Amino acid sequence: MQHIPIIYRDNGVIVVNKPIGIAMHTTSPTHSEHVAQPSAELGSELEPELGIVELLKRQLNVPQLFLCHRLDTGTSGCLCLTENEHLAAEIGLLFETRQVCKYYLAFSDKKPKKKQGLIIGDMKNRRGGQHILLKTTDNPAVTQFFSQSAKQGIRGFLLKPHSGKTHQIRVALKSMGAPILGDSLYGGSSADRLYLHAFMLSLPLKSGTKTFTAPLLEGNEFSDDTVKQWLLTVANPDNFAWPALPSRYTHDSSLSAARQPN
Repeated sequence: MQHIPIIYRDNGVIVVNKPIGIAMHTTSPTHSEHVAQPSAELGSELEPELGIVELLKRQLNVPQLFLCHRLDTGTSGCLCLTENEHLAAEIGLLFETRQVCKYYLAFSDKKPKKKQGLIIGDMKNRRGGQHILLKTTDNPAVTQFFSQSAKQGIRGFLLKPHSGKTHQIRVALKSMGAPILGDSLYGGSSADRLYLHAFMLSLPLKSGTKTFTAPLLEGNEFSDDTVKQWLLTVANPDNFAWPALPSRYTHDSSLSAARQPN
C-alpha cells in the first residue's frame, strides 16, 4: 500500500502531501484520466484503484475521513481532510468563501502569451472531460500568475487561484498558449507526470491561521539543478507583488465553487 506523507495532523484536521496518480476516491479498474501517470503493475487492471481517502483510512487506522476540497489525480501537493463530517463542512466553507490562500506550481515547455497577470473567464464543459475558458465573466474562474524561465526550454509558473473550478489552472494555462507539461488532456507535451503541484495552503482555523508547504517529491524536472535554483526564488509567494484583483472579484460571492479539483 502506498504511503501518504502527512504534513499536519491535529484536532481532527489532516493535511497531506498527495502523491501523483491517486484519485480522491476508490475507482473502478476501467477508470483513467488523461494525465501522465506511473505505469501500473501487471495485473493491477483487475483490481480497483484505492483513492486517497481509503488509503489514508488504512494508513492512519481511522474509521472515516472527509475531504475538504479536491485535487486532480495527476496533481500532487497539499490536500486537507478531516476526521469528522462537521469539521469538513466548516473548513469546506472556508474554501467556498475564498478565505483559504492557495499557491500552485506548474511547468510548461511553451511560452505563454504574457509573463504575468490575471486570467478571468467563465468555464464551459466540453466532451471528453475537457473544459474551455470563455470571454464572459458571469461566474468566472479567477487566477493570478507569474511565469519565469525555470531552465532552458521550461517555463515555471507560480499561480494563485481565487476560485475552485474544475481544471481551473490547467484550462487557464491552456488559454495562455502554455498547457501544462504532461497534461495530455489539454495538449501538453509528454512527460513523466502532470507538472502541477499544490505548493502551499493557508487555512484560517479557529486556533489560528496555519500555513502548510508540500515538498516536491516526484518528477524528473524537479531534480534539475537549475530548476532547484528557480524554486528557491518562489519559495515565499506572499512576497510577490500579485496583480490587483478588480473590485468586483474581491467581493463577488459568485466566485465560490469549492471542493472542485485542479
